[in-house]
Amino acid sequence: MSLRTLPGAGEGRGGPALADLYAPIAAELADAERIFQEELASRFPFVQHLVDHCADFHGKRLRPALVLLSGRACGPVTPSHSVLAAVVEMIHTATLVHDDILDEALVRRHAATVNAEWGNETAVLLGDYLFTHAFHLAASLDSTRACRWIGHATNRVCEGEMQQVHHRGNLDLDEPAYFAIIEGKTAELTAVSCRLGAAYAGAPEPTVAALDRYGRDLGIAFQIADDVLDLWGEERVTGKSLGTDLEKQKLTLPLIYLLRLVEPEAAVEIRRLLAEGRADRRRQLRPYLERTGAIDRAWQRAKHHVKQALGALEGLPDSDAKSVLRILAQFVVRRSS
Repeated sequence: MSLRTLPGAGEGRGGPALADLYAPIAAELADAERIFQEELASRFPFVQHLVDHCADFHGKRLRPALVLLSGRACGPVTPSHSVLAAVVEMIHTATLVHDDILDEALVRRHAATVNAEWGNETAVLLGDYLFTHAFHLAASLDSTRACRWIGHATNRVCEGEMQQVHHRGNLDLDEPAYFAIIEGKTAELTAVSCRLGAAYAGAPEPTVAALDRYGRDLGIAFQIADDVLDLWGEERVTGKSLGTDLEKQKLTLPLIYLLRLVEPEAAVEIRRLLAEGRADRRRQLRPYLERTGAIDRAWQRAKHHVKQALGALEGLPDSDAKSVLRILAQFVVRRSS
């Protein structure tokens, strides 16, 4: 996903940039970035070089923005919000570093992945370094609530990832199992980002729960869109390795729909393609995906979760922050990279 691309925006077209959308939280987001850099600073040049390299993976800064926007939508944003925004970005960056190892990915945001450049051992340790610093920083707050919530969320993320690894090669994976995986590996962190933002702004429990639902449905829609792009996107646009789900034999929602919709004879051929290690599997699957409408069906499911996310915001008073949360949800199913 491009930093510059939002609903209605793109190369050669007008539209709001992220910097414009994040205007209500610009100062706090800058504070979070400063905290991120200061917390991870190392006296060892090589470690600092690794930290600087993975900082380029930040991209949209969606999760820290969700902390701050949820806080702004519910009440006053405090210095604790900027700390929490830095914490969730550390957790997210750590998961990216570890995901790239699992996927054997070579590129992220048009740059070499840590594992590709320095090897798996260094990448594992860097991910651990990010995780431990995140919890060290969360522990600096007065309450243990953030540590408990973030710890629970991180456990769910790891469970989701382990379940996905366990189900590699399972061509009979069904929708409930798929959604259990992505609710853990992706949606849990977006949900806790929103929950923390609302809670630390002093929002009542029903509002905190509503923001949690918003973040959870947003994360589910986001992951479905990523899974579609892994099959359908262009690497030069996305800036990261594509086709890794196929290479690792991960059955994602478009493929689950494809196997359900296609005629039995074609299903046998598709299963053979998925089981084989051929480099041109994405190209060979495209006619089947087009003919069955499996990609469109997956997009429709993502749009359903966007609608659910938007519904969770209805009880919030109107504000600039609420408007941005609505736009971010709509963006998920309009992005092309």
